[in-house]
Amino acid sequence: MAADERLICRTTDLVDGGPGVRFSVLLHDVEEPAFAVRFRGRVAAYVNRCGHVPVELDWQPGEFFDDSKLYLICATHGALYSPADGRCLGGRCKDRGLAPLAVQERDGAVYYIPSEQKP
Repeated sequence: MAADERLICRTTDLVDGGPGVRFSVLLHDVEEPAFAVRFRGRVAAYVNRCGHVPVELDWQPGEFFDDSKLYLICATHGALYSPADGRCLGGRCKDRGLAPLAVQERDGAVYYIPSEQKP
């Protein structure tokens, strides 16, 4: 267990293709909105910022998936992102994907691991 890790949610709070859990992270001394989702059994987390312009993705708090539950979608621009790795799949993001965050799922909980973030 890393000394600086932080609890995001319980494992059961994230349902495959369902609502995400919002949280915040400190990046470069700035508090940034972030979110975690479950897709195909795995948890992924990203800074909550569209690759096109810096707006939050969710159209309602915690609603990040499109209707198909296969893609993360920017509610403002319609840009589509891969839930598995955050890469831009179409729309105005033009190959600018989501910024991934290091998370770990264990013992019935999901943790954010700031020490594993790249500078």
